[in-house]
Amino acid sequence: MSSGRTAASRLGGLAAGVLVTSPVVGVLLLLQRHVTASLAGNRTPARSRAATRRGAGGGATTWRRRHPAGPPRRPLVALLAMVVLALVLGSSLPAPAPGARADDGARIVAVETIDRRTVDLTIDSPALGRTGKARLLLPDRFAAEPARRWPLLYLLHGCCDSYVSWTRSTDVEQLTEDAGVLVVMPEAGRAGFYSDWYNGGRGGPPRWETFHLVELRQLLERNYRAGGRRAVAGLSMGGLGATAYAARHPGMFRAVASFSGILDTWPDDASLVLGLLRSFGDDPLALWGDPDRQAAVWREHDPAELASGLRGTALFVGFGDGRPGPFDGPDAAGTSQSMLEARLHAQNERFAARLRALRIPARVDDYGPGIHDWPYWQRELHRAWPMLLRSLGA
Repeated sequence: MSSGRTAASRLGGLAAGVLVTSPVVGVLLLLQRHVTASLAGNRTPARSRAATRRGAGGGATTWRRRHPAGPPRRPLVALLAMVVLALVLGSSLPAPAPGARADDGARIVAVETIDRRTVDLTIDSPALGRTGKARLLLPDRFAAEPARRWPLLYLLHGCCDSYVSWTRSTDVEQLTEDAGVLVVMPEAGRAGFYSDWYNGGRGGPPRWETFHLVELRQLLERNYRAGGRRAVAGLSMGGLGATAYAARHPGMFRAVASFSGILDTWPDDASLVLGLLRSFGDDPLALWGDPDRQAAVWREHDPAELASGLRGTALFVGFGDGRPGPFDGPDAAGTSQSMLEARLHAQNERFAARLRALRIPARVDDYGPGIHDWPYWQRELHRAWPMLLRSLGA
């Protein structure tokens, strides 16, 4: 975007801020006026009230303090101070929760404004059987263009992390500032694997796929003007979510980006998924069942098995090989992050080979040295960014 447009956007934001704060400023001026008047009413003449002067007859005339004719102004001043305090505090409280619900009754029950563009939603979710969280990055001109619908980018977090991870660990706020894109970063559980859980054949909760692609999508369309152009990107477990979501729902997403993704889980790497679930105290068979007895369920959530569903979708696949890279010290060799990236390197190579066999084009960034860590995922987001923007028409 041009610098002129950026300046105009910031001016629009400043104007909006003025509109919000002008009532507070007005009451402050009124308060100042009454305080001044109160002081003037209690003021002694020019000389000190203790001073005296000689009268015409030679006697002493004492200048005494004058009291105001009306009632004291202190109660009014205190009342105005309370009004100002209420206005100032009220301007910093979260906005009311938007009212439009999803088809299954999911609704936004709380909205917390973090800053001018960052908003955290709390959602009462039937799919989860509890409340769930999502962080939004609003387009820079969201308030200035109230009739416009915005392209939607899902950013999915990895295992053991949360919905705040992308804004905590990358420059995504700066990267998206002038992009004209609504970004959503939803909660997905520590090891939810972006799936409606099998639970012995009974189904969820948790139903993360339903929460993200039905409830959250409808709430964003009905309350935050999300449009029909969508892209999805994720890291590690979120890479599985991004590719599996797009493959399981052809046409929902125009572009997919995976960074160090878990992309080939069945049958060779089922132990990786099962081990992560056990580490959090979850029943490892509750997710997709037993890898042998419920092999069909596992295949239905394995990106490599689902790859044919990605035809016609713009694809970016980035991954390292686990050796210490440009963002690592020499002591990174042999760490859990190094070994995990090496394991995922093999998965990503198999996934890329599957795409080639199906003649599905993709940009594959096998960047060599690099461990399983945020500096690489931020760099890969920047490398995938032009493709994501093109797909969104932003």
